[in-house]
Amino acid sequence: FFVTERLTQQFDFLLEIDKAKRIQRQTYCSDGETLENDAEHGWHAALMAILLSEYANEPIDVLKTVTMLLIHDIVEIDAGDTYAYDDAGVATQAQREEAAAQRIYSILPEDQGRKMLELWQEFERGESAEACFAKVLDKVQPIMLNAATDGRAWQGHEVKLSKILQRNEKTPKGSQVLWEYMLQQFIMPNVEKGRIEKDC
Repeated sequence: FFVTERLTQQFDFLLEIDKAKRIQRQTYCSDGETLENDAEHGWHAALMAILLSEYANEPIDVLKTVTMLLIHDIVEIDAGDTYAYDDAGVATQAQREEAAAQRIYSILPEDQGRKMLELWQEFERGESAEACFAKVLDKVQPIMLNAATDGRAWQGHEVKLSKILQRNEKTPKGSQVLWEYMLQQFIMPNVEKGRIEKDC
C-alpha cells in the first residue's frame, strides 16, 4: 500500500475542517443553554434539506444542496462567525470569508478544491435553485431554534422585527411555503410575546 499525495491532501482537509466544531454561533440549541457550533448548524441544515426539499419553489438537486449546507460555514474557521444582526461584522464578512475559502479549499487536491470553492461561491451568490433553497434553510434553522428557546438569543441581542424581515427579503425566492411557515409559526408569535421588538 502506497500513500498518495492526493489521499494525504484529502485527510489534511478533513482534519482542518474539524476546527468547525469549535466555532461557536450565537444561536442556542433547543435546550436553551448551549450555544451551537458551526458543525452542528451545518449538519442540522443539511438534514433539513433532505426532509424539506419538497417545499423548494423549483426542483433541486438535493445532494448538491446538502453539500452546499455542509460546506457553507467552513470558511468561519478563519473568518469567525458573523452574527446575522451585527452590521459592522456583516460589512467585512464577504471579504474575510472569500480569503478563508481560498485558503481552506486549496488544501484539497486541485480538482476537488476547485469544485468545493465553486460550490461555496454559488451558495454565496444565491442565484441557482439549490443555492436559493440552501439559503432558506440556513436562515430557518436558527429561527426555529430561537423560537424553541423562547427567543433567548433574539432578546439577548435586542433583535428588531425590521432586521429579521430585511435579512429574509430573498427567502421566499427559495421557498414561499417555508417562509410563510417560519413567519407565522416562529417569528410573529415571538413578536407578540415581546421577544422580538416590533418596530415596523
